[in-house]
Amino acid sequence: MHKPRFLSAAVLALALTAGGLTGAAPASAAAAGPYERGPDPTNASVEALRGPFSTAETSVSSLLVSGFGGGTIYYPTSTAEGTFGAVVIAPGFTAYQSSIAWLGPRLASQGFVVFTIDTNTTLDQPDSRGRQLLAAADYLTGSSSVRSRIDGSRVAVVGHSMGGGGTLEAARSRPSLQAAIPLTGWNTTKTWSTLRVPTLVIGADGDTVAPVATHSEPFYNGLPSTLSKAYLELNNATHFTPNSSNTTIAKHSIAWLKRFVDDDTRYTQFLCPGPGTSLSVEEYRSTCPF
Repeated sequence: MHKPRFLSAAVLALALTAGGLTGAAPASAAAAGPYERGPDPTNASVEALRGPFSTAETSVSSLLVSGFGGGTIYYPTSTAEGTFGAVVIAPGFTAYQSSIAWLGPRLASQGFVVFTIDTNTTLDQPDSRGRQLLAAADYLTGSSSVRSRIDGSRVAVVGHSMGGGGTLEAARSRPSLQAAIPLTGWNTTKTWSTLRVPTLVIGADGDTVAPVATHSEPFYNGLPSTLSKAYLELNNATHFTPNSSNTTIAKHSIAWLKRFVDDDTRYTQFLCPGPGTSLSVEEYRSTCPF
């Protein structure tokens, strides 16, 4: 895992003009680390439907890949600031990539190359989905048409429901991943004591498919206490809340990916101490500071 970088005030004072950016966010101060992308974040910028990067997309046919079912890649159109970290997203049981497609352009516009995938079958279990997430990550960074835009050492996995369970499986089997985010995840395994990837667990208070008491909370508690981890429980939400555009999910996913994929400590402010209870947040806990 890339370590946080702490540079002198003199370095932080240097001005850097960001290229290829759109939107109303203020110009970025000098990058404190080599992977920072985009302007200095604000609460409004991480909650926005689109970030500062213009994006494009390209489809990947299942006939051209092996190990997963194809998908759609969303990516920033400008590489003026350098290469980007990659994020692979898997859907849940009986679902297709369309169920989590809203996250693709939203994350890409914040400075990531994002791959929403279909699984080999809609009935694949979490362990299979975990392997498919990794197969998709290897394709994305090694063979895809956008591979030159990606820093292959900075990859994260995200998934909904059984895809969320697959996210945990992928993170446990590949500790070189930089971040993992299970969204209302489902998995019969509850203890993840060997997982070493910074993990944000997102559950929903009204989830009756994967109730937080038997899934998301045990997942979080089953992760090592020394790990950078957080638990966000959505308020007034269901198992299927991640299937529609959701500002709370997007905001904290962006912050988590920026912090751990990009080593961008500018986003720590949204994670530590984290949100209080509100109309959208039932509970938040973490191993801050990180």
